[in-house]
Amino acid sequence: MDRAGNITHLIIGTANSILIPELNSFPLGKKPLRGLRYIHTHLHKEMPNREDIADLRLLRFDLLAVLTQEKGVPDQIFIVYLLPYGKDKEFEQISSKFFTLKFNFKEFITNLEEEMERVRAFDVSDKRERAILISVSNAPKYVLKEHMEELEELAKSDDLVIIDKVIQKVKEVNPKYLLGEGKLKDLIIKAMDRGATLLVFDQNLTPSQIRAIGEMTELKVIDRSQLILDIFAKRAHSTEGKVQVELAQLRYILPRLTGKGTAMSRLAGGIGGRGPGETKLEIDRRRIKERIHHLEKELQKLNRARQQRKKRRKELSIPIVSIIGYTNAGKSTLLNALTRSHVFVEDKMFATLDTASRRLKFPEEKELIITDTVGFIRDLPDDLVSAFKSTLEELEDADLLIHLVDISNPQMENHIESVNNILRELNLHKKPKIIVFNKIDKVSPQEVIQLCKRYDAIGISAIDKKTLLPLIEEIKNRLWQEKITYNALL
Repeated sequence: MDRAGNITHLIIGTANSILIPELNSFPLGKKPLRGLRYIHTHLHKEMPNREDIADLRLLRFDLLAVLTQEKGVPDQIFIVYLLPYGKDKEFEQISSKFFTLKFNFKEFITNLEEEMERVRAFDVSDKRERAILISVSNAPKYVLKEHMEELEELAKSDDLVIIDKVIQKVKEVNPKYLLGEGKLKDLIIKAMDRGATLLVFDQNLTPSQIRAIGEMTELKVIDRSQLILDIFAKRAHSTEGKVQVELAQLRYILPRLTGKGTAMSRLAGGIGGRGPGETKLEIDRRRIKERIHHLEKELQKLNRARQQRKKRRKELSIPIVSIIGYTNAGKSTLLNALTRSHVFVEDKMFATLDTASRRLKFPEEKELIITDTVGFIRDLPDDLVSAFKSTLEELEDADLLIHLVDISNPQMENHIESVNNILRELNLHKKPKIIVFNKIDKVSPQEVIQLCKRYDAIGISAIDKKTLLPLIEEIKNRLWQEKITYNALL
């Protein structure tokens, strides 16, 4: 029954249970409660049971009313409703004889919802997605904590409001839900109590896991790969960048289209159901495959144009230096400082995606081209690597790589290893490379000296041009000294 008193669904169950249909006309998210009262009978004089309470909490009904009967006549009524988040109890129950019940529903629900909204930890007028970040693994606790910190940075880059973070270390990962079904239900209930609209898992979910979790909740469910894809979709501005990101998204969506609609809404349209729904699903699959084919052809055209630009650069014999590094290491800031350009810079992960190339001229009538590549990250989604392969292949033409590292980041060593792993995957690990520690102004001089010695690196602060002189000298020595030596051997 809705708040106006209209009966929206009439459901006939078995002696033991009721199958509640999808309630798409009364979606969750905007308000703390769904706007529906769930009233049903118990054939015997049982009070509300665990299944009733689970339905109330998971489906966020305004209230649950259980009506018992005596010889076919209504007898006792039990009313159960959720309490605002933070109370000692999660729900309250009242009971009365049916015919003597006095209950002003309109006044009750207005007061309850106002109190629920008051205790929520976010601005109701903020229309951004509200996320619970979740990491479930059998890895050591410190690894889980490190990964959660990175997931939080990614969530902030995607402009999500972070409601809570949940780290769950398990002996064995549940193949269906990642964690136990009971734990997952508790987590979902807690998320809805706090007004979350989105669950973000640090672990990459399989299509069957997204489907299973999506069937348990109407909250949107995404994983780390999709979060990264979402950031890329927002940040890509060039034609090529947009094509690459859309291609990666569609390749990711295709095997996951069987998920429930509400679970797939962040994926731009998953469809569930049977009968006509299956036909609709096949139509969507075919359209996605056609779109993927079209984008691949578009990417080939863009690649040919890039090959022509590359050929012209080779004819001019201008050396190419590519800045690589973990995301948010300061690559665009360094490019701007070296070339006096104005590439967009922001203290966020993947602030810039589109490859930027600028010329750097020296007094000795020498010049080179410096390129700023897309940032690397651990476990970069395969679909994204595949889509951006043509862009990353540009690194093959580089005469020198500048591996930029944020020296102030506690995960610095892991970031270096992640970048080296990606270089190995691209078969670029033997390229001439300079390791450059950025943001030396954020750590002690002694630490900078020790780390530079340990990694045979150069320390700079990209926002202080005076610190760039040793790097510029090293680039000149590496490029032209090596060429002179090579020519002398001929």
